Amino acid sequence: MKIEKAFLRSKVARRIFFLFILCALLPITILAIITYSNMTKQLHQQTQRELQQISKSMGMAIFERLVLIESEMRMVSSNLDLEAEINGPQAVPIDRSSLNNRFKGLVWLTHEGQSISLFGQISDPPVLDFTDKEKIFSGETVILTKPFSRDQLRIFMCLAFDLQDENQGVTLAEINPMYLWFMGYENPLPPATGLCILDSQARILFSSFGEDIKFPKPVLFQMQSSSIGQFEWDYREEQYKASFWSLFLMSKFFSPDWRVIVFKSKTSMLAPLANFKNTFPWIILITLWVVLFLSINQIRKSMIPLEKLKEGTQRIAQRDFDSQVEVSSQDEFADLANSFNTMASHLGRQFKTLTAMVDIDRAILSALETKKIVEVVNTHMRQVFPCDSVGISLVDPNNKNSVQTYIHRGNPHQEEYTESVEIDNEEIQALHNNPKNLFISVENGIPKYLVPLAGKNIQSFFVLPLFIKNSLSGIITLGYSHSPDLSEEDISQARQLADQVAVALSNMRLIEELNQFNLGTLTAFARAIDAKSSWTAGHSERVTTIALKIGKVLGLSPEDLDNLHRGGLLHDIGKIGIAYDVLDKPGGLNPEEKKDMQKHVILGARILEPIPAYSEILPIVRQHHENFDGTGYTEGLAGNDICLYARILALADRFEAMTSDRPYRKALSQKKAIEFIKNQAGKELDPKVVKAFLEVVT
Repeated sequence: MKIEKAFLRSKVARRIFFLFILCALLPITILAIITYSNMTKQLHQQTQRELQQISKSMGMAIFERLVLIESEMRMVSSNLDLEAEINGPQAVPIDRSSLNNRFKGLVWLTHEGQSISLFGQISDPPVLDFTDKEKIFSGETVILTKPFSRDQLRIFMCLAFDLQDENQGVTLAEINPMYLWFMGYENPLPPATGLCILDSQARILFSSFGEDIKFPKPVLFQMQSSSIGQFEWDYREEQYKASFWSLFLMSKFFSPDWRVIVFKSKTSMLAPLANFKNTFPWIILITLWVVLFLSINQIRKSMIPLEKLKEGTQRIAQRDFDSQVEVSSQDEFADLANSFNTMASHLGRQFKTLTAMVDIDRAILSALETKKIVEVVNTHMRQVFPCDSVGISLVDPNNKNSVQTYIHRGNPHQEEYTESVEIDNEEIQALHNNPKNLFISVENGIPKYLVPLAGKNIQSFFVLPLFIKNSLSGIITLGYSHSPDLSEEDISQARQLADQVAVALSNMRLIEELNQFNLGTLTAFARAIDAKSSWTAGHSERVTTIALKIGKVLGLSPEDLDNLHRGGLLHDIGKIGIAYDVLDKPGGLNPEEKKDMQKHVILGARILEPIPAYSEILPIVRQHHENFDGTGYTEGLAGNDICLYARILALADRFEAMTSDRPYRKALSQKKAIEFIKNQAGKELDPKVVKAFLEVVT
């Protein structure tokens, strides 16, 4: 399985991933440890019970076989013909095959000490002491052990031949140990279980190991002090668990107790756990891979939508509101993505609306002309408030019942058009009664000011009155082909925009009034200057009119024309400081008088210089008597070093002066004056300005 690491770069993904691993492996590991511990404990307990039961069973079985051997010995003794045995055992009818597996030898020891073999041979039989004989002839059976070799003991059973007659001697048998321990016949021990039989002196009667076993002294002491018990001991680098049971022989046989020890190695005892220990790592590994696969798959299902949502928020931060987050998980993430897309669309619309409103506000508040304000409203209003048509109606300041309506249908290839409409006082009052906004349906009838906007399937209108100083100054109207679904926020924004338009219209009118006042003031100055001489009355206004016509032909901007207008009216303001007798002298001026007359341009510039708003027209006042060829006054400037306004005004000033009467001459005809202007092109006058002048006068 290929593990993709890209999504694991996320802290959340790593936290979920390790949580998955921890939640999966930790319980399994704890469960395995608990299971292993419990299984080990149960195996120990089970083995202890099993060993205890086996030791007891083996002891009882050995005891039963001893009793059986005793019975057979008594039966053999009772069936013997003593005379026949003395004459020879071949005359004694004994089933020897039944005794073959129980006895190694069976003899009759007579009172005289003669040993008569009844079955097999017993070499070096044990010597019976007085106590043994006393017990035997008292009716008890005596069991004796005698070393046979370093590692083995011989087991003998001895009983009275005839309890009624001690002179009959005793019957002595050497017991086949394998018969007692069941070895060589059927094995009563479970697999991997060992057996050891000890006599009262802790000598080994039998060991399934086939060799000497050394038990620790504490264990031997425990067996001597207790009839039943359990212990553990190490033997040849192996740990064993054992259970012992005391075989009580004294009650039936005159012999100390034997200890029946059954043991089992811990390795074999815990063998069932070996498979568990071998398979558990594989279980852990398989579980780990399964958890890895499931966790990665689940984390991918969770993190991929989160990554997409994160990317979506980053796009929103970069003002990209149009990109959609695609999540197909069909769960809460998909619902979250849909909500996110809805939010993004709403934010995008809000942002576009706010941006458009800012642009509109900036454009409106920076506009100084009615046409510009109307263009901004009609062009941008649909971007903020989707509608089928936009119209703005402006009230004539001089006639409150007359409105000029500018209409834009929303088609970028269709020019807006205007229409004049009369509005009655009732309609004006209705707008005053609803100063915020007004919804009007066509089916209920529409006022006169909406008639130019009706048609083109328009069914309803959203009207925003514009007021300046509580006086109706205009109306913004949005037309819809259906009932508009405008939220409170939309209505509030529309009202805010309408108020900005009203402010812009108010500013525009204030500026227009200021401009009119300014021009009126300048005109008054010009007339005051010209009134100083009866011959120059109206001169500045006529020169200004000619100069403006030339400027328009030259393509001057409105700002340049405004500067030219003001400069034309004030170009001779310096004549205020010229003596009256020089201005109205009927004849020619002498050199001194000419010098005084030429000072009027310097005086005019000095008069206007303190006024910052007139800094643009100072060159006109100072340079309007400079000649294009450098022969003028006062600085002798030539060509383009002369301000364009001054070059235009110089031509207009000369033409108006030549075509007007003066104290020292009569006016020239317009034809002669034009011919003179033509001849001065490139000399005293700018040829470009002359060309524009000729377009004006012809």
